Amino acid sequence: MNKIIKFFKKPKVCIIYILSYFKIFRLLPDKLFLKLKFKLMMNKKLNFDNVQTYNEKLQWLKLYDRKPEYTKLVDKYGVREYIAETIGSEYLIPLLGVWDSFEDIDFSKLPNKFVLKYTHDSGSVFICKDKSKIDYEQLKKDSKKWLKRNYYWVHREWPYKNVKPRIVCEQFISDNDQTPDDYKVLCFNGKAKLIEVHMDRFANHKQDIYDIDWNKTDITQGYDEDSSYSIKEKPKEFDRMIELSEKLAQNKAHVRIDWFVVNDKLYFGEITFYDGSGYAPFDKEEHDYLIGSWINLD
Repeated sequence: MNKIIKFFKKPKVCIIYILSYFKIFRLLPDKLFLKLKFKLMMNKKLNFDNVQTYNEKLQWLKLYDRKPEYTKLVDKYGVREYIAETIGSEYLIPLLGVWDSFEDIDFSKLPNKFVLKYTHDSGSVFICKDKSKIDYEQLKKDSKKWLKRNYYWVHREWPYKNVKPRIVCEQFISDNDQTPDDYKVLCFNGKAKLIEVHMDRFANHKQDIYDIDWNKTDITQGYDEDSSYSIKEKPKEFDRMIELSEKLAQNKAHVRIDWFVVNDKLYFGEITFYDGSGYAPFDKEEHDYLIGSWINLD
């Protein structure tokens, strides 16, 4: 109850939630919806005729860069075929199963550790490190909720609109109980420019951002930085990561390619077209403009 009271004491949060999740607001055209949500989230007016910052241009791309193949690329099951054909199946996390509903899963046939992902959504993931500790009733409720959600309506990220909802199970690739660091390569017109390194994503989430020469930048977006070292050791597969990211980024104005490196082996994570959905403010506004200048919309 206290959480509910605190929620309604924040008018902006309430409006954003209502705008994103109440079905009546699906009647709003994408352009108007994006303008309203950008104003609420970023406290800044969005002019589609004069987009300059990174976050502004991501909204423009949502509206005007709608290639049909993007739907397959954000589909966490469908993208596997694209990855196998484009760079090779050896970069895919081993697949344990894919199902249309929670009831179809035979958990007795799954290993003790695994990861469930939902093909049509962003952020919906269940990481199992010990099968004996699963609350199956709660997981069933969460799965049904996630399967019903159409992520397109939340941020109007067009590629998600027609992805078939399914549950994908992948191998837990870490050799311990820690989730591996997540390397997110930001590519602009086919060229890698920045690498976000996300650590402890499901606990004490930290983010550092590096340039293509593995120099730690001063670009920050409100995450805690990892103070345990000044420069994180470059992964041994870094050069290959960049090469493959640029191959996957060809013919795209902007895209983010995610990777994991476990025991010096490179694994593909996912393809994202709108980092932070274009609502992740930079601590220094100049960085929003700088990174935005790298996206060529011509």
